[in-house]
Amino acid sequence: QVQLVESGGGLVQAGGSLRLSCAASGRTFSNYHMGWFRQAPGKEREYVASVDGSGTNTYYANSLNGRFTISRDNAKNTVYLQMNSLKPEDTAIYYCAASEVRTGIRSRYAYWGQGTQVTVSS
Repeated sequence: QVQLVESGGGLVQAGGSLRLSCAASGRTFSNYHMGWFRQAPGKEREYVASVDGSGTNTYYANSLNGRFTISRDNAKNTVYLQMNSLKPEDTAIYYCAASEVRTGIRSRYAYWGQGTQVTVSS
């Protein structure tokens, strides 16, 4: 089992930045491919970004246009999502998730956090 706890969400004005954190506990953190997903009201949960176990390789949804950066610190069992140039359409609940395989497919992530709300005002 892997337990995941997100933090860092909040209210920010358009153009601002936030950094989300996800603290993991349980099994060996570096064994897991870590991802961030988000779900806006009335929409499906969508892939945002992910990072491999070593932190060497990162992957992003095409729609982000370079505004977000995912990283991890295996010594701290934590994965981060730095979000810059935020837009109102980035408003969503952001979820951290862990997968045993390198993937962006939601169903392949076995472990999920409870989510953290990000609200971007115009």
